Amino acid sequence: MGGRFPGGSARQHPDLTPLTRGVVLALLTLDGVITAVVGALFLPLRIGAVPFPLSAFVVGVVNAALVWAASQWTDSGRLAALPLWSWLATLVVLTLGGPGGDVVFGGRDVMAYSVLFFLAVGVGPAAWLLWRARVD
Repeated sequence: MGGRFPGGSARQHPDLTPLTRGVVLALLTLDGVITAVVGALFLPLRIGAVPFPLSAFVVGVVNAALVWAASQWTDSGRLAALPLWSWLATLVVLTLGGPGGDVVFGGRDVMAYSVLFFLAVGVGPAAWLLWRARVD
């Protein structure tokens, strides 16, 4: 990795141990879980009477940043996708009903489709980044 700019050094450091890389990838994976929970809880945010799903767009950017950061620590596309996979797994858990029938995603009108919007906007940029890295 690296070498895109003249005079620049590679971004991956061969002197780092596999344990260090594993710890960083595990923390990035945990960040994917945290991003899913926080984004889902802020999704029903409203400005007046109009739903304003700003958190979905923020989650899309953060997921892309997490995947990009993971790709800086590994050459494997599968390992670089760990934050995205943890985000998706957390999203699946959040769609299940909790104790007493509580749900995170739900509502009327536009909010009935909030999970689909959250999924598309949250996965899109990170998936595009992974696809582009695979093609290059």
